[in-house]
Amino acid sequence: MANPRFGRLITAMVTPFTPDLELDLPRTAGLASRLLDQGSEALVVCGTTGESPTVFYDQKLEVFRAVIDAVGDRAPVIANVGDNCTADSVKFARKAASLGVDALMCVVPYYNKPPQEGLYRHFRAIAEAVDVPVLLYNIPGRCVVNMTAETTLRLARDVENIVGVKEASGDLVQIARIVEGAPDGFEVLSGDDGMTLPMMGVGATGVISVASHVAGPQMREMVEAHAADEHTRALSLHLRLLPLFNALFMTSNPIMVKDALAQCGFPVGTCRLPLVPPTDVQSADLGRVLEHLGLI
Repeated sequence: MANPRFGRLITAMVTPFTPDLELDLPRTAGLASRLLDQGSEALVVCGTTGESPTVFYDQKLEVFRAVIDAVGDRAPVIANVGDNCTADSVKFARKAASLGVDALMCVVPYYNKPPQEGLYRHFRAIAEAVDVPVLLYNIPGRCVVNMTAETTLRLARDVENIVGVKEASGDLVQIARIVEGAPDGFEVLSGDDGMTLPMMGVGATGVISVASHVAGPQMREMVEAHAADEHTRALSLHLRLLPLFNALFMTSNPIMVKDALAQCGFPVGTCRLPLVPPTDVQSADLGRVLEHLGLI
């Protein structure tokens, strides 16, 4: 796809907190601007990396407003609104859309383990309640249930404003089936930095990234190189960044990326419980990777 709707490099933003773990909205605005300055083309706000399970609805709306105010017309703002209750998700999606976000992201409902028909009805209900584009988010490692290619394609064909999927299943066969069967304009985005290059190889348009918090220019160069058929250069960048991808996920995300930002001179606070700060050993291991890549 020559011109992806939201660009090739989208960052799943962390949510900055003060030392007492309240929202740090000025830092949120600063981070949003910093990410765009370093190559991100769009921002996902209050997703997994933004600690959505511990940032509740009213606080999410505050974060959405802060990011919209900070970036203005510079880049699309994608608000994560999905939850495991369809009625709550519909209500919240309408509130988020009314703020002026450019799109919504909705994750597969977690814990209650819906069957595929339940997934279809859940996502259709949310999308039909709003007038903005909707991205699906499939991450079975966190949600237990995998949304099949058939369900994704059914939604893509039946619901006009469902425009793409963030795929973090790690199943390249499933991902290729979605790409092959998708209607024109429907995009598949990698939900895993380390899978970005393999997924683009089967037709994904780009990535919703964590690593771009600290390696934005390098991530942008990698995805643009692949899109320009400069595969050797893209592979070289991927292999160079692979230790960073691994280090950022040595424990639960976003523990390490928040530590990485601090080590790179842009602290955003730690995580809310039940997530905890990294151990000294984890932080030191990450620091060695950042130093090797010239990021600190």
